[in-house]
Amino acid sequence: MATKRLLVVAWLLASNASRVWSQPWSLKEGSLISEQQPVVDTGSGKITESLYEQAVSKDILKDMIDAMEVMQSQFYELWIGTWPSAIDWTGAVINTAVSSAIGTLSRASNKTEVDHYSKIINKYFSHNAAYYFGEDAFSIRNEAYDDILWVVLGWLENIKTIEYRNSTQPSWYGTQFIPAFSHRARLFWDLASRGWDNDLCGGGMIWNPRLEPYKNTITNQLFISASVAMYLSSPGDAIDFPFAASDSETLGSMPGRPHDPKYLKAAIDGYRWLNNSNMTNSQGLYVDGYHIKGYGHGSIGTGKCDERNEMVYTYNQGVILSGLRGLWEATGNSSYLEGGYTLIRNVMASTGWYWEGQSNLPIYKAPGWAGLGQNGVLEELCDRSGSCSQDSQTFKGIFFQHLTQFCEALPLHAAVPGKTYGASKVLKENHDSFCKVVGIWVSHNAEAALSTRDKSGLFGMWWGCKYAAKDYPERLPLDAVDYRNNATVLISRGWATPQQESSSTRRVNIHLGKSSGTDFSTTDVNDRSRGRTVETQQGGLAVLRSSWELLNLGR
Repeated sequence: MATKRLLVVAWLLASNASRVWSQPWSLKEGSLISEQQPVVDTGSGKITESLYEQAVSKDILKDMIDAMEVMQSQFYELWIGTWPSAIDWTGAVINTAVSSAIGTLSRASNKTEVDHYSKIINKYFSHNAAYYFGEDAFSIRNEAYDDILWVVLGWLENIKTIEYRNSTQPSWYGTQFIPAFSHRARLFWDLASRGWDNDLCGGGMIWNPRLEPYKNTITNQLFISASVAMYLSSPGDAIDFPFAASDSETLGSMPGRPHDPKYLKAAIDGYRWLNNSNMTNSQGLYVDGYHIKGYGHGSIGTGKCDERNEMVYTYNQGVILSGLRGLWEATGNSSYLEGGYTLIRNVMASTGWYWEGQSNLPIYKAPGWAGLGQNGVLEELCDRSGSCSQDSQTFKGIFFQHLTQFCEALPLHAAVPGKTYGASKVLKENHDSFCKVVGIWVSHNAEAALSTRDKSGLFGMWWGCKYAAKDYPERLPLDAVDYRNNATVLISRGWATPQQESSSTRRVNIHLGKSSGTDFSTTDVNDRSRGRTVETQQGGLAVLRSSWELLNLGR
């Protein structure tokens, strides 16, 4: 009976995935799925205000500090200003995570009479300042457009952290770096904006100019989020180094101006294209992207995005959230927030987390595979087999980074009158209440992540390993290509240009390993393959920070 009712929940969730919700759900009433959907009562316990208080009372902030200190002591080298084992784009993501954690510590300090975290804040901000020089900016300029856009987001996040810290500690030393950080963000946005293409699919960003055209979710989400972040957070700059001021192709926005409307237009246009691109599946989750059927050998083929890659990754569900939050603040249009609430519900449901939101009703954490996890814990498809690449090891942390940004408290008054908007009291309260409820799910994931730490405090990749669902998928979904974990497909037909294509390489359905017959009790499954890395540590740091921020909204 429970199985049948669960299927009803899943069907209703899928059928309502595109529904626009008038308001988010509160801690005491409403639903994280739909008021029409039944609750599966498994006796798993009741969510009440007391459970929320229990989650808040856990010393997550200390765990977050420990995670950052382990990451920086184990993986960061000050003398070269970087994390040597990271690659260019994951280094940019780690830079963002450290900056955000510093911002969280600044907010935590502001809640007390004594600044307990000043030394930690100054120490790790110095690491990020050194990374400005350690980052291989010249190399990244020649990489894919998504790689370039991670850099934009990283330095804008540093600027936000500096400005907040300076507001509570006037004349803070970090302010001297703002012009340099702003310059790099502006320059890299200009470089990435060349990826916007109107000739194919009616718009959208191309992922990599050195491959066959592929319009993927992550590059478009990054462009939206980076563009609106440039509009909201970039203070502008007048630096022309290392290029001549006459190089208009490179310095398209020289000099940089704060709140330049071209950034807002790019974000609005980008989201309109993404929203109309049929990029989500029946669960309301973003798939990876589109090729153009028949493209190549001098022909644009159909010229349409009509060959969809059904692969689902966690980070494709996250990056757009910070963009939606920014678009609301830049336009005052609450439909952007509503789109975020719906996506978050869909992600939670895809981990098997079901709850009607009422204090007298239980949470149901499905023990089987739900699409992106099990038992309420977020996972990648590669987690169980231990086949996650360096890219995939970074993805879950990215999701929680952008979820946290989406859930930042809405301002009641415009931060920049005439350029930004404030929320009504009701909208602010509803937003905070929704995110506090989501915080309970995030706290559940934080606990799962903490359970993977080894004796050195290093986080593993597979947070849900102790559940090991028996129905874990053995193969990828139909028409899914997992190029993030098997890069050999990038030199095969449909991905590589004719000049790059290897005649011996063909696009195949990637096997993930069997879901049964593997003994997970004899060894530490998180030591398999790449094991514990700076990327998995970043994931642990991000989910712990997210848990603290969401559960402390309004406190």
